[in-house]
Amino acid sequence: MNFKARVWIVGDNINTDLILPNKAFYLTHEEQAMYVFSANRPGWAEQVKKGDILIGGRNFGMGSSRAAARSLKNLGLSCLLAESLNGLFLRNCVNFAFPALECPGVHAAFSEGEEAEVDFENARVRNITRKQSLTGKPLPASLMALVQAGGVYPLLEREGLIASRKN
Repeated sequence: MNFKARVWIVGDNINTDLILPNKAFYLTHEEQAMYVFSANRPGWAEQVKKGDILIGGRNFGMGSSRAAARSLKNLGLSCLLAESLNGLFLRNCVNFAFPALECPGVHAAFSEGEEAEVDFENARVRNITRKQSLTGKPLPASLMALVQAGGVYPLLEREGLIASRKN
C-alpha cells in the first residue's frame, strides 16, 4: 500500500471522543464521518479530500473503544501517521482496514498542507515538500495481513467463519 497526498496535522492526546463525538454516535457510518473533529475543527470534514493523510502527535486515539478509526476511513483519509498510537485504537484501525503507522518524528517533519508519500508495508514516510524521509514501526505481519484483507470482518466472512453482513 502506497499513498501520496496532502497532510492534515493534529496534536497530542487526540481522543476518540474528538474523532467520533457523542452527537454522531447513533448516525449511519457515512453520516458519522462528517462529524470527525467537529468540536475542535468545525468544518474540517468538508475540507478533507479523498486520499488525504492525517498526521497526529503522541498517544493518538486514546480513550474509549468506539469505532473512530472507521470514521476516519469513511471520511476518505488514506492513512494515519502518528508519533505514537493508543494500542486499542491501533487495533481498531487494523480491524477496519484503516492503515495507521507509528513514526517517531513525523509530527515535526510536516506542516499542514505539505505532501507526503507513504510506503505502508515498509513503514517509510517521505515529506515530498521538504525532501525528508523517516522510518516508522512496521505492523507485525499478522496485523498487516488483516489490513490488506480489508479488515477483520471481511476476512472472517471470506473464510466462512461468520455470516455475510450483506444479507
